[in-house]
Amino acid sequence: MVYDVVVKVKSPDDAVTPFQILGGEAQIVQIMLKPEDKVSAKPGCMCYMSGSIQMENVYAPENEAGMWQWVFGKNATKTIFVNSGSTDGFVAMAAPSLGRILPIDLARFGGEILCQPDAFLCSIGDVKVSSNTFDQRGPNRNVVERLLRQKVSGQGLAFMVGGGSVVQKNLEVGEILSVDICSIIALSTTVDVQIKYNGPMRRVVFGQGENQNMVTAMMRGPGIVFIQRWLHLQT
Repeated sequence: MVYDVVVKVKSPDDAVTPFQILGGEAQIVQIMLKPEDKVSAKPGCMCYMSGSIQMENVYAPENEAGMWQWVFGKNATKTIFVNSGSTDGFVAMAAPSLGRILPIDLARFGGEILCQPDAFLCSIGDVKVSSNTFDQRGPNRNVVERLLRQKVSGQGLAFMVGGGSVVQKNLEVGEILSVDICSIIALSTTVDVQIKYNGPMRRVVFGQGENQNMVTAMMRGPGIVFIQRWLHLQT
């Protein structure tokens, strides 16, 4: 299955960047790059690329928790792919597990979106991925911060990965949607999130409620929510 999509990415020269999303259950996004064009990606997701593409792993200073991630064995870098040739080239990024790749134009989200830490795959344009500082207060704060630990912001196109089937919900002002917390991929910063516990707290604290809908997120619009079947979390 092949999806041919052309997306207009905001840039100083108002360039048009074409890409293809290939495959069914385990998808790949192939991005066409003109000379000197760049793509920023999560390390290890490159599948293949043309001979003119140069790649470099660099430290990601925009990630405020980067050094602590490195100390505790987490990856605190990003990979930059640049077309150093004189003709058009391409680079393809693969989803790390069975799932769908979602192209998200940040302009539709006011320039920023919150997501799960493993959701971001790669980006085109002036896009920054940083640790999320959620302004939620009260007993729900730790659960929400644990769930949506990344903020993707800037001008451009970000590619997210969702496990299994993926659904987009557009919430009107005041509309409420209840979602299992493991099924959330990303959401607008305009969405208000409240956590609801559906069973004994001891089962939630010790992880005994996983896969049993013990914790749900009550989301109030306006905004957009991306929901996954989270097959990649089931082992």
